[in-house]
Amino acid sequence: MDAPWRPTASLENLRRRAALLSAVRRFFAERQVLEVETPVLIGASASDPNLESLSLPYAGPGAPPTGRLWLQTSPEFAMKRLLAAGSSCIYQICRAFRADERGRRHNPEFTLIEWYRVGFDHWQLMEETAALAALALGPRPVETLTYREAFLRFAGIDPFRASVAELIACARGHDIPLPPLSGDARDPWLDLLLSEVVTPMLGRGVFTFLCDFPASQAALARLRREADGIEVAERFELFIDGMEIANGYHELTDPAEQRQRFERERARRLANGEPPSSVDDRLLAALAAGMPDCAGVALGFDRLVMLAVGAERIDEVMAFPIERC
Repeated sequence: MDAPWRPTASLENLRRRAALLSAVRRFFAERQVLEVETPVLIGASASDPNLESLSLPYAGPGAPPTGRLWLQTSPEFAMKRLLAAGSSCIYQICRAFRADERGRRHNPEFTLIEWYRVGFDHWQLMEETAALAALALGPRPVETLTYREAFLRFAGIDPFRASVAELIACARGHDIPLPPLSGDARDPWLDLLLSEVVTPMLGRGVFTFLCDFPASQAALARLRREADGIEVAERFELFIDGMEIANGYHELTDPAEQRQRFERERARRLANGEPPSSVDDRLLAALAAGMPDCAGVALGFDRLVMLAVGAERIDEVMAFPIERC
């Protein structure tokens, strides 16, 4: 009988996890990428409306004006401050936290590998991301699809031209239960089709990189205007065996544009009835001081280990998930 004090991962899987961590550190050492550590407790909540931060009150010495600190959803902002300070290429293996995320592939506390390559664009970083994934899974062919190509191939619809009504009709045509979405926002319907129709088809026997996302989903990536006039984000995601593993950008370095995006995300959160996010003024100051041209990516280490050992649940590759912490 499985006692609740015991780890959910087997000792064999924990040993494989440890071996992969060692291999990752060798990978970056060979490329002269510096390992860094930044605070897990930070002074600003996640700005992305799709992420919810965990927080705690703090009124001790050095407390922020809000009297609260947040557990990071990623180390991105702090690492960019190091880049602006002249660190050059850096990586970090760290814990990240996201509220209300629990499931077969999710745990509120998880492990990220995040790294930034000065002088790289997102295409070069895709090549390096594939090389790191091959540490765990062996080499595989690499496939690159644009967001539009993937939707046309697997959902039969142009994500940049389709109306909300057409996106809803597409979801119905694929027998997807319709969530209670309202208004004329397209991104929630695109996200639904991506997760339910497109994603399960990606990375089958290959490393599939999905790139050129809609500009409305740029997050912290640069934008590029295509020949047909459509703006796309210089952003990519890596999919392996139908599972998202990594999310990367050719990083935005313009502080004015970044502030505008923060304000738009804040407005979206308020419109959705979510707690407002706080603007990270230290990141904006770092961008204003001059962050170098670079590309960065966050890779879900637990998911990579899942694929390496053939696990069906994230519980099989971490010692103590939320129920046993």
